[in-house]
Amino acid sequence: MPEAYIYDAVRTPRGRGKKDGKLHTIRPVELVRQLIIALLKRHPTLPPSAIEDLILGCVTQIDEQGSNIAKIAAQAAELPDTVAGVTLNRFCASGLEAVNQAAAYLRAGIGEAFLAGGVESMSRVPMGSDGGAWYADPAVAFPGHYVPQGISADLIATLYGYDRKSLDEFALRSHQRAAHATQAGYFQRSLIPVRNVLGEVILDRDENIRPDTSLDKLAALEPSFAQIGQQFGFDAVALQKYPQLEAIHHVHHAGNSSAIVDGAALVLLGTESLHINHGLKPRARIVSWAVTGTEPTIMLLGPAPATRKALQRAGLSPDQIDLYEVNEAFAVVPLRFADELGIPLDKVNVNGGAIAMGHPLGATGAMLIGILLDELERQNLRYGVATLCVGGGMGIATVIERL
Repeated sequence: MPEAYIYDAVRTPRGRGKKDGKLHTIRPVELVRQLIIALLKRHPTLPPSAIEDLILGCVTQIDEQGSNIAKIAAQAAELPDTVAGVTLNRFCASGLEAVNQAAAYLRAGIGEAFLAGGVESMSRVPMGSDGGAWYADPAVAFPGHYVPQGISADLIATLYGYDRKSLDEFALRSHQRAAHATQAGYFQRSLIPVRNVLGEVILDRDENIRPDTSLDKLAALEPSFAQIGQQFGFDAVALQKYPQLEAIHHVHHAGNSSAIVDGAALVLLGTESLHINHGLKPRARIVSWAVTGTEPTIMLLGPAPATRKALQRAGLSPDQIDLYEVNEAFAVVPLRFADELGIPLDKVNVNGGAIAMGHPLGATGAMLIGILLDELERQNLRYGVATLCVGGGMGIATVIERL
């Protein structure tokens, strides 16, 4: 069976997902186009015709992100007509799912090279604007005990005893580590500055990091999900599923939850032939991957079982993994993940995460691969895992080995 190698990984900076964010003026197609061009410039011996497909994750596939944005971006970057394009949606895991699907094609002997990643312009295409039965159809939502993810995060904190102080301490650590990594240049290898139509750089670092935040500032923030939990009945729905609890403690807020941002990421994957025929040097290989489902009301506990499944397929144990990148959708997610797998927090998100830098839904999973690979190389380590919680109770995990 052919190996699936990672030859490179690039990403844009993450811009604040509001109208005053630096990337708001840049169309999502343009974010992807600039990454494609940057990758090809970095690998001039790679003929674009060798690329089989562009697989792109995108969650809110409507308006500027609709109509198969992957193929549109491929054409905008003037890739050969032979390069196909497909856009997929596994909610927050979409970018990592794209990487895993590319690896599956390569392992099956289909194709020589793939571009895989994701994009989300959350300032231009608001989250949830594509609708869906969970949000809009009570006949679907009620029987499934649907609640918004913020309620699920507070439910996990209540059920397992994570208090506001521990969550805020983790959030502070995320900002501090991301600020240090930015200052030290740890992200520079993968980071592609975004330019305007004049070629001027408009953003060259993650915009959302707050190095001046503090526990006092975080403690002053109001819980984000108490009102919808109580006034719209979502707390009652969650308590129907978990009647052993008397109440939901609302401990997540804007400061210890992932930020809404714009961004894109791409990973260049290929078989050994890219090295033999075109002189590219592989940086890592995809060892294994897995997806899973868990109870959908609590929703955010998928990373641990998905990681266990991926590690079992790889023949590895949690302690053999050098670094973990766990998407910080909410502070409780990586904390619970570390506790479930029995791993120290000094292996988790060593350069910060989405609480500090933001979570551009469809792109985040591919971003985690690049950040993980860069850090494995910087520290001369071997194995890493990227994992995300996913809407509907799913989880995803990918194991990579640095070469």
